[in-house]
Amino acid sequence: MTSDLDYNLFKRKVKESFGLDLEAYKRQQMERRLRAVMERRGASDFRTYFSLIQKDTDLLNEFLDRMTINVSELFRNPEHFEVLEKRVLPDLLAKNKNLKLWSAGCSFGGEAYSLAILLDELAPTGKHSILATDIDEKMLARALEGVYYASEIRNVSKVRLSKYFQQTQDGWKVIDKLRRMIRFCRHDLLKDNFETGFHLIACRNVVIYFTDKAKSELYERFYRSLTPGGYLFVGGTERIHAHAQIGYENPYHFFYRKPEVF
Repeated sequence: MTSDLDYNLFKRKVKESFGLDLEAYKRQQMERRLRAVMERRGASDFRTYFSLIQKDTDLLNEFLDRMTINVSELFRNPEHFEVLEKRVLPDLLAKNKNLKLWSAGCSFGGEAYSLAILLDELAPTGKHSILATDIDEKMLARALEGVYYASEIRNVSKVRLSKYFQQTQDGWKVIDKLRRMIRFCRHDLLKDNFETGFHLIACRNVVIYFTDKAKSELYERFYRSLTPGGYLFVGGTERIHAHAQIGYENPYHFFYRKPEVF
């Protein structure tokens, strides 16, 4: 393993130069993710590697890509989206005509468009809004295009595919009606301010490399961003073990609810 001095200096320089705080990431996992690319670029230590990414934009972008997990598809974990469709969203819509949702760590937009499809099916006359954020600007650019390969829409039914997508030579393109529901923008979950008043926040398969302390702080910030009665939707490998201490209820697997105020 790299020396503490070498890695700590690297973290400080990355934060100062590029605004990315690696303190909240688990060191062992981060080193494992970076070691292969460092060796490929001929860097034997983090000091040398920092000099390389500081001078070469392509290497910097490669580094930033390694720091983010850009795995996505529409309706990932279909059984969880079924709970969202049959229970969570109907509960929210029974009390709110218009919903405000946030796809946090949206990657290239599959989750955000999945949410838009459900809202259009369940409450097509509502004036819903979806904020979709990610730290990776290249992924956000692809999300804005809204074009997906067959493997990325494998969980989309034929009915939904014909209704919400148009086939092009590049893939399947999301229709404009869904795109207008979503606002894509860059956002760093570890340092940027959070909007408030969300009825649902989906943050799935994003925090697996975060330290326990960073996760706890993030879930507390999500709690404050939810409206009373709102839900936090997490990934299939994630649990909030201390959810009750934060204030969440856990009505369904992978869904945590902020209690309503009476």
